[in-house]
Amino acid sequence: MKVLTEAGLRMAFKNKFPETYSVSSRVLVTPSAREYLKEKKIALIIEEGDADVETKQERKDQVPPKYKCYYHGGFFEKKPEHMTQLHGNFLVNKDHPRIRLRGKLDSFQAEILEVQVFLDSLKEKKLLDDLGEVLVFVRNILRAEVLEEPFGECKILGLGEEELRKISHHPEKFFDVSHLLPEYSMGAVLIKLNTLRSAAREVEIVGVKAFTGENGEIKRNDILQALNRLSSCLYIMMCRWQGGHYK
Repeated sequence: MKVLTEAGLRMAFKNKFPETYSVSSRVLVTPSAREYLKEKKIALIIEEGDADVETKQERKDQVPPKYKCYYHGGFFEKKPEHMTQLHGNFLVNKDHPRIRLRGKLDSFQAEILEVQVFLDSLKEKKLLDDLGEVLVFVRNILRAEVLEEPFGECKILGLGEEELRKISHHPEKFFDVSHLLPEYSMGAVLIKLNTLRSAAREVEIVGVKAFTGENGEIKRNDILQALNRLSSCLYIMMCRWQGGHYK
């Protein structure tokens, strides 16, 4: 099927705009081409009947549309400002739940980097290194989501899922500290770690919305599990710090 694009119209008109433009009913007119005709006040006429047989040269000259709409399957020559790529060449609105998750993961990485700069100024190398591992973990989550790849083993700071759960639920057995109820007197480092823990919970909530289907089914258990373990890991780091295990 022949495709009529905005670029094709621009080349055909060359700043000389007719009142009407006719195409065969067998020609696919892209949304951007329709918008261009509307902008130039050119009436689009769809002709019924068989289209002329395309020559080999015409088929060779055709340029397929670059983007496809995820919602209705339409084509775009250029990416609209309010849309972005979900995967491949499929476009969605920028407020799509998965795009919101990507934005949250991006913001979370920025927050981690800010805390790393703070820790570096205090020469807290052990904690800085652990936070660096958390940053890599978050970036791997984002990669798995964008590329639609399996996340893989949910292990961080050398701890598997069961260990993360056990330690975060019973910090007194491992760090000789009770469950923490953060307050300002605990110091800037612990409060900053708590801010990251809280942000991780927010990312997890956005993730649940992104991967919950219309009937409540979950599409990416691997990513949601990783996000859940992320907040547990940061809580463990808080307990380690409070118990003096980073000295």
